Amino acid sequence: MATKISAEDWIEELKGISVLELSERIKALEEEFGVSATAVAAAAPAAADDGADDEKEEEASTVDVVLTEIGGQKVPVIKVVRAATGLGLKEAKAIVDEAPNAIKEGVEREEADKLKAELEEVGASVELK
Repeated sequence: MATKISAEDWIEELKGISVLELSERIKALEEEFGVSATAVAAAAPAAADDGADDEKEEEASTVDVVLTEIGGQKVPVIKVVRAATGLGLKEAKAIVDEAPNAIKEGVEREEADKLKAELEEVGASVELK
């Protein structure tokens, strides 16, 4: 029989691992239990005819920031990715090396525009999807 650990102990253990390892654990949990860790949409629309308009507005307000090309200098791009995501050097470098790659997903349009400007300032090419 497995020993039961407290929620506090489990959280402390998670604090000690890298973001990449945490991401891998989340994916494993999603696959094991058939769930998704993505945020659930707010309340459903009140009337069926309003649903399509509300969905379009929600889609337009959040976008994915996708790094398409790193440009001439990789190091400044890695620095911007680290600052934007909070990832460690190794994880940020991996994202930059795997371009085209999503840097952040489901972010507000204003934040996405700011990140895009920062990345383009250091020579990277970025798309908002």
